[in-house]
Amino acid sequence: MNLYKEILNNIPAAVIVVDENLRVRYSNRAFRTFFPSSSGRGSLKDVIRCGEAAPCGKGEACAFCPLRNLFLDAEKNGGLAFRRLMLRTGEGTTPLSFKVQPLGGLYLGVVDNAYEAEIAREMHSAQDIQQRLLPEGKGGNVPYSFLFLPCREIGGDLPDVYEAEGETMGLLADVSGKGISAGMLSAFVKAGWDRGERSPAKAIMGLNAKFQELNLDERSYVTVAAVRIERERGRIIYSAAGHNAPILMKRREGIVEAEMNAPPVSTWIPDFCYHDSEMPCEKGDILVLLTDGVTESKSDAGEQFSLERVEEVLARAENAAHFIEELKKALTAFCGTFDDDITAMAFDL
Repeated sequence: MNLYKEILNNIPAAVIVVDENLRVRYSNRAFRTFFPSSSGRGSLKDVIRCGEAAPCGKGEACAFCPLRNLFLDAEKNGGLAFRRLMLRTGEGTTPLSFKVQPLGGLYLGVVDNAYEAEIAREMHSAQDIQQRLLPEGKGGNVPYSFLFLPCREIGGDLPDVYEAEGETMGLLADVSGKGISAGMLSAFVKAGWDRGERSPAKAIMGLNAKFQELNLDERSYVTVAAVRIERERGRIIYSAAGHNAPILMKRREGIVEAEMNAPPVSTWIPDFCYHDSEMPCEKGDILVLLTDGVTESKSDAGEQFSLERVEEVLARAENAAHFIEELKKALTAFCGTFDDDITAMAFDL
């Protein structure tokens, strides 16, 4: 018996066994993980946390209990029943494919899609965590707006805005890959970035040093663009590592593209020395940071959106918020769907 329990505890399907009185006799590890209130024994009420004060099966709401009715149907139909139920699990209500079949004098319930539902639930939690990593879109002495459109459930781009010694700092990172692995690497960037460092270049070098400790292969890398906005002094200090360099739209002179030629944060050149550059700015200018997902997004005909189209949108923008709004409209009209994460940030100077 212990061997059978050990086998059942190590399968991804969620399994529960009840007797003819609908008392839970056994549930495996996957079931108890999916339904944290389930102790392995007890009543169905303990499993679904229905909130009924009366004993299981004796309350007014018991007649409408989906799990109880499923096992009752199995008893009426010779032990077989299948139904798609909406049940409360550890984190909200989840659709489950529940199948019941006879097992001697007992009934075996199997959640066929428990593993997939658990993955979906974990993905939802990961999405929530990633949303919490995004900047709030307000605060600081420089107004800003941003666009973040992951092409999958989890994105590999990381925009961030914060204050360091009274100056507004901006960070935009783009990690290699897509999906869950990219999301984990972007979380590493968030944790490994030194917010107390005023020099964008030194902050990138600090991140590069921590990246080496991960001991990843050459397929993994992070491109970064970082800025310090000194609005009172009328200048922007910036550095970039394999990333699209900042773009400045000057009210008097038009668009200025910063020039950078440095490798990404990676194992390619572990000790590369990044440096800071600066460019002047004045009231009314708009500073833009964006990932290559923006410029390289393709239309159905295979044409890239391009930096030129970004600059056309920027040239018409009244302010940072207007630029982000119009950029989203232009990208959606041009591409429809996206094959890469889309992220852009804009600052009103």
